[in-house]
Amino acid sequence: MHPATVIPQRARRTVAAPALMRWLLIGGALAFLGVFLVVPLVAVFTYALQKGVGAYLAALSDPETVSAIRLTLLAAAIAVPLNLVFGLAAAWLIAHFRFRGRDVLLTLIDLPFSVSPVIAGLIFVLLFGRQGWFGPWLAERGLQVIFAVPGIVLATVFVTFPFVVREVLPVMQAQGQDEEEAALSLGANGWHTFWHVTLPKVKWGVLYGVLLCNARAMGEFGAVSVVSGHVRGVTNTLPLHAEILYNEYNLAGAFSVASLLTVLALITLAIKKYVEWRAESP
Repeated sequence: MHPATVIPQRARRTVAAPALMRWLLIGGALAFLGVFLVVPLVAVFTYALQKGVGAYLAALSDPETVSAIRLTLLAAAIAVPLNLVFGLAAAWLIAHFRFRGRDVLLTLIDLPFSVSPVIAGLIFVLLFGRQGWFGPWLAERGLQVIFAVPGIVLATVFVTFPFVVREVLPVMQAQGQDEEEAALSLGANGWHTFWHVTLPKVKWGVLYGVLLCNARAMGEFGAVSVVSGHVRGVTNTLPLHAEILYNEYNLAGAFSVASLLTVLALITLAIKKYVEWRAESP
C-alpha cells in the first residue's frame, strides 16, 4: 500500500474516534439526567395529581400546608437579607484589605459547607435549648428559641450565609480597586463609592448569590428538623411538612407539597440561567 493512502486512513480513524467518544459522552449524560432528574420530576407531579386536580389543590390549601408555606417564606425573608448584608460586607472587607485573621475569617465563612446541617442544629439546641448554655436565661425572660420560629430562622441563617459572600468575593477580586480609588480621589466618600461604583460592578454576582441563598433557605431540612420540634401548623416548614405527610402514607399530600418545592426550584433555576446570561453578555 502506498504511504499516501495510509495517512488519510489514520486521519479518518483519529477523527472518528473523538466523534464516537463525544456522542457516547453526550448519550451517557442524557441518560444520567433522564434517570436522576427527569424521571423524579415526572414522578413528583404524577403522584401529586394521581387523585385529581381537586385533591391537589385541597392538599395545598390545607391549613397546615399554608402554615408551612408561611413559615418557609418567613425564614427565607429574614435569612436572605441578613446574609446579603453580611456577604457584601465580608466580601468587600476580604477583597480590599489584608489583615491578621483574614484566613480564619475565610475558614469560618466556609464552615457551614463542611459541617453537617444536623450537627449545626444540635449546636443550636446545646446553646439555646432548655438545658443549654443560654436556656435558663432565656426561660427566665419568657423567650423560646428552640422548637420555635427564632430557632428555625437561626438555623436557616447559619446554613445559608456562605452563599452570597462566596459568589461576590471572586467578582470583587477580579474587578480590582482602580475605579474605587479613582472615585475616592475625585472626592466621593466611601458610602457613595460603594453604591455607585462597587455595587454596580458586582450586581450579577450579588443576584446569583441571593438566588442560591434563597433556594437553600426554602429547601433546608437537616438543621431546621432538629430545632423545629415538628410542631404541626407551628414550626413545620415545607420540607418537614412533606416528610410528615409521607410518613403518614398520605402520598398525594406529600407529593403535592413536594411539587410546590419543585416549582420553586425550577423558577430559581430559570432565574439563575437568566442572571448567568446577562452576566456573560457584553
